[in-house]
Amino acid sequence: MTQIAFAGVGVDFGATKLFSDVSCTVGSGERWGIVGRNGTGKTTLFRLLTGDLEPTRGSITRAPGLRVSLLEQHRDYGAATTVWEAAAGELGELLALEQSLVEQAANLAHDSSPAALARYGEDLERFEREGGYAVTARIDAVLHGLEFDPAQARVTPLAALSGGELGRLGLARQLMSTADVLLLDEPTNHLDLETTQWLEQYLAASERTVLLVSHDRAFLSATVDHVLHLEGGTATPYAAGYTDFVAQRAERRLAQQRAFEQQQRTIAHEKDYIARNIAGQNTKQAKGRRKRLERLPRLSPVIGAAGTMALRFEVADRGGDQVVTAKNVTVGIGERTLVERFSGTLKRTDVVGLIGRNGSGKSTLLRALLGEHPIHAGELKLGLSISTGYYRQDLSQVPLDRTLYEAIEDLRPKWERGPIQGHLGRFGFSGQEVLRRADSLSGGERARLAFAILTLSRANLLILDEPTNHLDVESIEALEDAIEEYDGTVILVSHDRELLRALTTRTWILHERHMTEFAGGFAEWEEVSTERAHAAAVAAAEEQALRRVHEHQRVAPAPKRDPRAELRRAQRELEEAEAAVAGLESEVARVVAALEDPALYTRPDGTREAHALGAKLETLKRDLEAGIERWTRATEQVERSGQSDPQAV
Repeated sequence: MTQIAFAGVGVDFGATKLFSDVSCTVGSGERWGIVGRNGTGKTTLFRLLTGDLEPTRGSITRAPGLRVSLLEQHRDYGAATTVWEAAAGELGELLALEQSLVEQAANLAHDSSPAALARYGEDLERFEREGGYAVTARIDAVLHGLEFDPAQARVTPLAALSGGELGRLGLARQLMSTADVLLLDEPTNHLDLETTQWLEQYLAASERTVLLVSHDRAFLSATVDHVLHLEGGTATPYAAGYTDFVAQRAERRLAQQRAFEQQQRTIAHEKDYIARNIAGQNTKQAKGRRKRLERLPRLSPVIGAAGTMALRFEVADRGGDQVVTAKNVTVGIGERTLVERFSGTLKRTDVVGLIGRNGSGKSTLLRALLGEHPIHAGELKLGLSISTGYYRQDLSQVPLDRTLYEAIEDLRPKWERGPIQGHLGRFGFSGQEVLRRADSLSGGERARLAFAILTLSRANLLILDEPTNHLDVESIEALEDAIEEYDGTVILVSHDRELLRALTTRTWILHERHMTEFAGGFAEWEEVSTERAHAAAVAAAEEQALRRVHEHQRVAPAPKRDPRAELRRAQRELEEAEAAVAGLESEVARVVAALEDPALYTRPDGTREAHALGAKLETLKRDLEAGIERWTRATEQVERSGQSDPQAV
């Protein structure tokens, strides 16, 4: 069923034509990737879908009653005060009912009157009918998947969250909405590798329609089944996933280029004929050809590299072969240890991928390497003649109080106007743009200026902390090419798996305060450590199942000890079932922890041991599922026994 239809849509801003002739249809359950260079109109397209902007030309048709949800940059959480309330969003009424049930269940211990029991029974029936148990467990699962502690989220105030955490919370709130269509604008920007993979699985299991703007090529490949490509002032729809889109786009461009070149040859031939015959005996034919040539619709050349960064990293000094040496290094913030007893080396021309969860200490370790953060113990030093260039995740290296021209002039005071403008032009800034203040730039523009500054360092060690966050796909490809051609050493922190797969020669994995060195690139690491993803998936599924049982117990009145045999038997069965699940849960946690430990996969027999543990985990999973089912039945039996005998409450 068609939910959204674009017909000849165009948008102008004053005299500037952003795009035109956009036509496509979005069907129920489809997942569209919106791709294109920065500034081609991806965000504008979302504003059209929400109704915040009307098209200058054409029309947009929506199915009657269609609800669309957009993750806004400036979020309004309404009356929510805690992280959990903010994530719940429009489900607040159902959650208020849940809290009322919890309070009623506690009050039944001293007020078991028929009226109190009747009200509790009616509210509980409504809670079950509207899916309350499943909803609260789902909110917990989404929060957990996006790196929040669900229990802590119930008491954590919104004001306590960082910018990155607010970004993840906004995504959680949107995923919990009841909208028919989700519009996701760069949803992976604040996510680490594990969380991005969780989001992929979540969207794959969802039946809702999704339109997403993303620069993460691996995420797009795993998520979308249609692509809308904005380029050259219009948009082309592809009924294909991202990988097939890339191949089809290449074929389309090749055909377009051949047609353009053929037309250019035809035009040149006609012009030559006209020039030779316009004043001769064939003047009539020449004039006729000239009229036909004037009416000929001109084909456009293939969109080239204009607008992307012309990025190149040069090295002023080769530097030594030993670039970084770490011996028993411990790094922390205050009393909290982030990296413990790390020993390792980095050699010239290595490209090491540094991976780990958000908040694990990756950026702090990089700052310690540069001498910007003290180490608690050990020795961490750069080799001889090593100079560093640092791309900071927060782009704080960009001087916001300076114009683009002044930012480059400060670093190259001997350069005249021409070289400065030429340098900025290679990063997409031309004409009067160079006189803009840096604080007026968008995220993507600020990132390009940061690279313009970085290339001037001519360092032989580049430290790149999440360099792709604000770049479009074409700029990321330019960055990938520049790193590949670079004759120095690179430490790369990124959640862009395609970039890590293409470039890294070694991998450092930061997990539970310990750094594991893997003597291979990220692609090899993914291959040998597949059981880690299996373990994470099992743990997430079982946690969600356990949450449903706990939710039953939260809203149920706890019956007092009663001499009646039926209630005693139900309570005994509940205790036994709960104990059995606790034991299995502990064993699952032990196996999951073993599989998630990166050190396992660096041992000679690590792969074989991981497969054995994976098989054991599957057995434990089946046993735990059966145990949870038994626990659920026992919980419901105790509830029924307690409610059937008011004196037992």
